[in-house]
Order: sequence, then structure tokens, then C-alpha cells
Amino acid sequence: MANLVYPELSYKIIGVLFKVHNELGPNLAEKHYQRSIAKEFTRQAINYREQQKIEILRNGLIGNQYADFLVDNKIVLEIKATPRFSRNNVIQVLKYLREADLELGLLVNFSRRELIYKRILKGFRPK
Repeated sequence: MANLVYPELSYKIIGVLFKVHNELGPNLAEKHYQRSIAKEFTRQAINYREQQKIEILRNGLIGNQYADFLVDNKIVLEIKATPRFSRNNVIQVLKYLREADLELGLLVNFSRRELIYKRILKGFRPK
């Protein structure tokens, strides 16, 4: 665990994700999972912001992206309710990390019987 980025916080977040998945099950709309996660973060006093604006800067502001959650100003949490992760999902989280200058993102998928999640580090290179 010494090499993990934010092990305690990411462990708490993943616990929330499993709790929400166990309560709601698979195949709901993403917004339902997002609302339930927000309520559980609040219940557990985990600092978070929803729909966190992340500015895209290239010789000035060119636009904004919105991450599902920014947890404790450290970890981007992006949720999906699709059959599987795509390469673009991973790239999306990597863009959030780069633009916000953060080290760790969690990509989670609620659409299956089992919860699927990936820890994504800023320097990761998808295939």
C-alpha cells in the first residue's frame, strides 16, 4: 500500500461505490448512481464536489469539462452505466487529471452484476 496514491481516501470512495452498487444493483441510469453516491459521501462526511468544472487551457481558456465528482480536491471520480469501459472513458479521466493537475482518477461502471472500477494514474498511457 505504500506505493498507492491516496490509499485511505480511495479505499473510502470504493467502499461507498460498493455500498451504492449493492443497494441499487445494476442497469439504472447514471444520474441515479450519482445522486446515491453524493448522499453517501455526505452521510460519511467525505468532502466532494459534483459536476466539477475543469478548465481546458491552451494559450487561454478554450472550454470546460465536467467531472462527475472531485473528492477532497484530490481524486477525480467518473461514473459510467454502460456495458463496458471504452478506451475513450480512460482517456476522458486522463484529460481531467492533466487539466486539473491531479494524480489519481477512479473510473467506475455500475452496469454489471459486479461493480467494475479502475484506478487511473496521471501518467498512464492507454493502449
